[in-house]
Amino acid sequence: MSTPTTSAPPPGTQDPPPSRTPPRRTRSPSRTGWRRALRKDWQLYSLAVLPLLFFLVFRYLPMIGNVIAFRRFEPGGSILGEHWVGLRYVEMFLSDPTFWQVFRNTLWLGGLTLVFCFPIPIVLALLLNEVRRRSLKRFVQSVSYLPHFLSIVIVAGITLQMLATDGPVNHVLAWFGHDPIRFIQEPEWFRTLYVGSEIWQTAGWGTILYLAALTTIDEDLYEAARIDGANRWQQTWHVTLPGIRPTMVTLLILNIGTFMAVGFEKVLLLYNPLTYPTADVISTYLYRTGVESNSFSYAAAIGLFEAVIGLVLITSANQLSRRTVGTSLW
Repeated sequence: MSTPTTSAPPPGTQDPPPSRTPPRRTRSPSRTGWRRALRKDWQLYSLAVLPLLFFLVFRYLPMIGNVIAFRRFEPGGSILGEHWVGLRYVEMFLSDPTFWQVFRNTLWLGGLTLVFCFPIPIVLALLLNEVRRRSLKRFVQSVSYLPHFLSIVIVAGITLQMLATDGPVNHVLAWFGHDPIRFIQEPEWFRTLYVGSEIWQTAGWGTILYLAALTTIDEDLYEAARIDGANRWQQTWHVTLPGIRPTMVTLLILNIGTFMAVGFEKVLLLYNPLTYPTADVISTYLYRTGVESNSFSYAAAIGLFEAVIGLVLITSANQLSRRTVGTSLW
C-alpha cells in the first residue's frame, strides 16, 4: 500500500521568510504617567512655581557666594572675589580666641533652647489634651498662641521694658525689699532672658502639631489600657507618647539641624556691649564682621563652617533616629 507523498512547490513560488523588524520602543510608564498627571492637574502644579523660584533665588543661588570664603573679596570688585587665597580665612578664625568664645556662647544658647523649648510644647499639649471643658481649652490655646503672632521686635521691646532697672519686675522686687537687678546689663542674666522669651513666644504655637498628632491615636488603645487597669499616667506613658513619637522625632531632628543658627534677630535686639561675653553668637559676630567691618571673605568662611556643622548635626541625628527609633526624615 503506497503512502501519499507531497511534492515540494516550485522554486519560484515559495513565500519569502518573515522580515525581522526592530521592536518598537515603548515609553517608560513612569514618564508617560508623569506627563499625563501634569496635563491633567497643571493648575495644581503651577502653584509650586513661586515656592520653587523662592528657594532657587534666595536659598540655592546665594550658595555660589560661598566661594569668597576661599577668595579675597574687595568691595567694588568682582562678586566672586579677586584672587584665590585657599584656607587663609579658615586658619584666621580657627586661631582667633574671639571666635571660640562666640562659638561657646552659640553652643550654650543653642543647647539651652533645645533642652527647654523642645519638651515644653509636648507637656503643654498633653495637659491641654486632658482638659474636658472646651471653653477653658480654647481660652488657654488662644492665650498661648498669641505671642507667636508678635514680631520679634515687639517681643524684645516687651522684654527690655519689663526687665529695665525701673521696670515692673524691679518694682515688684523693691516691694519685697530687694535691690534692683540690672537684668539687661549683667552678662550672667542674658541666657535666662533669651531662653525665657523663647519659651513664652514659641511654646503655645509648638503645641499645634502635637495636638494634631494626638487626634490620630486610636481610642481603642486607651480602652484596652483601661481594661488592663492602667491609670491616666500609665496611659500617657504607654499609649499617648508612643503615638506621637514620630512627630516628636521629626521636630527634634529639625531643631537639631538649626542648633547652631541661634535666633539672630532676637539676640541682636537684646544684647549690648556689656553682655557680649555671654550674648555674642556666631550670627551676630558675622554681622559685625561682615557688614560693619567689610570683612566679607572672613565672615563667609565662618558662615560656611557653621553650615557644615549644621549639616553634620542633622545628618547624624537622622541616622541615629533611624537606627534607634525607626523614624527619620529621609
